[in-house]
Amino acid sequence: MAKNPKLFNDLKSILAAHASKLKVVTDSADQYLLETQVLDSKGKAVFFAMVKEGKAKVSFHLMPVYTHPDLLDAMSEALRKRMHGKSCFNFTTHSDTLFNELSTLVDQCLERYIAENLA
Repeated sequence: MAKNPKLFNDLKSILAAHASKLKVVTDSADQYLLETQVLDSKGKAVFFAMVKEGKAKVSFHLMPVYTHPDLLDAMSEALRKRMHGKSCFNFTTHSDTLFNELSTLVDQCLERYIAENLA
């Protein structure tokens, strides 16, 4: 059962806005996962992003920032403080400012993905 469904749905909506350009793999009450249409060397679709509800937080995983860390160059210190590892952002509360910035970052990641793989 989701502990913070509003927070989860707010973060999910950032990714869902791009679902038509990607592939929705999981869409449940506590996880929303998108893959690209590009296959890796093993023939599996490449992971793009995921929102996952945990016990105390909602995590937002964004793989393109791992493979292209330059996408983080303009990131605010406030959003950087939410990072755990190289491609995960953790949230316990809603923030319009951070969510808008995260949405812009997802837009940039998708633009890079399209430019490199679908052009």
